[in-house]
Amino acid sequence: MVFDEIIGQEHIKKHLLTSANNGRVPHAQLFVGKEGSGALPMAIAYAQLLLCSASNDAEVCNIKCNKLQHPDLHFVFPVTTNDSVKKHPISNLFLEDWRKFIARSPYGSLYDWLKFIGVENKQGLIGVDEAEEVVKKLSLKSYEGGFKVMVIWMAEKMNIAASNKLLKLIEEPPSKTIFLLVTEDEGKIINTIKSRCQALHFPSLSENDIATTLIDKEQIQQNEAVRLAQQAEGSYNKALHLLNNDSNDLIYEEWFITWIRSAFKAKGNAAVIQDLIGWSESIAKSGRETQKQFIQYCLQFFRQALLLNYGTPDLVFLTPQTANFKLEKFAPFIHSGNILVIEKELNDAEYHIERNGNAKIILLDLSIKLTRLLHTKEEKMQA
Repeated sequence: MVFDEIIGQEHIKKHLLTSANNGRVPHAQLFVGKEGSGALPMAIAYAQLLLCSASNDAEVCNIKCNKLQHPDLHFVFPVTTNDSVKKHPISNLFLEDWRKFIARSPYGSLYDWLKFIGVENKQGLIGVDEAEEVVKKLSLKSYEGGFKVMVIWMAEKMNIAASNKLLKLIEEPPSKTIFLLVTEDEGKIINTIKSRCQALHFPSLSENDIATTLIDKEQIQQNEAVRLAQQAEGSYNKALHLLNNDSNDLIYEEWFITWIRSAFKAKGNAAVIQDLIGWSESIAKSGRETQKQFIQYCLQFFRQALLLNYGTPDLVFLTPQTANFKLEKFAPFIHSGNILVIEKELNDAEYHIERNGNAKIILLDLSIKLTRLLHTKEEKMQA
């Protein structure tokens, strides 16, 4: 993968090229970007640049890197047990799957990856077994005599034991060893590791970059590309899911509308609480990654309603497919008096679900709070 294949992010490409050409390559770098912004493809392209610019045979080196088979290019990514790996899962045991996944979905999300290896109902992790494997790999000399590059994708998934195990190595790595940590949420990485990395922040992709790429690579019409780019919220991965109709948005819409209808009716009607309990039990049966994805969908839905309520329809791309549900009728209930609290409660619920809290209790608690929040009145400004 080379820089020309990366969508947008021109200023970051220029920075990385300049640093490599000047021989000023920090030994530990943190690439921070939302899903679909291109942080992982950029890390792979940068690793390829470092490895092949000093190679005696750049053509062969590039072929190896394009196949993710260069002996000095190493990967760490979240894994868990599945039908093939029963215990002590580490990235090496999933390398063939990883190569296929990157070839097919270089902008893919963690959920896409877990689904690819058949464990979408579990949470991926980078554990201490993985950290020990990294220490072993990087203690060996470079196979081709140049750089060794360790790409750690979704670095926020490192648990405390793994983070502490790698801390000293990241601080003082062997000669010509480069760490590229890729994260969607740097706040979840321990400070002692963050402080040892030079951070690069990737903005969300522009609608123009996404639309142009869809036209070039997917051969779709411009008006369709523009529509998808508007809905993608800066994520090329989401744009592809929307294009291929393989996103879970229709399922999430059904869950969401069932939820808010029950929550709205529940105030002063104890019988409806049973509906919310049933809803919570139903969603709790899905995997934690699915629950987290659903909460993100809810956040998006509430924000779209807010935008419509405050007279900015040009920014509203959400078009519910559910019969007898109109976003225009729902929008007035989402306003300055409740949106911040709703967002906080949703983010708190996602936080607790990620940390293995009881999903049924978390979702029911969130539902009961929503019954009150949906009926909160907006305070009028004093003249």
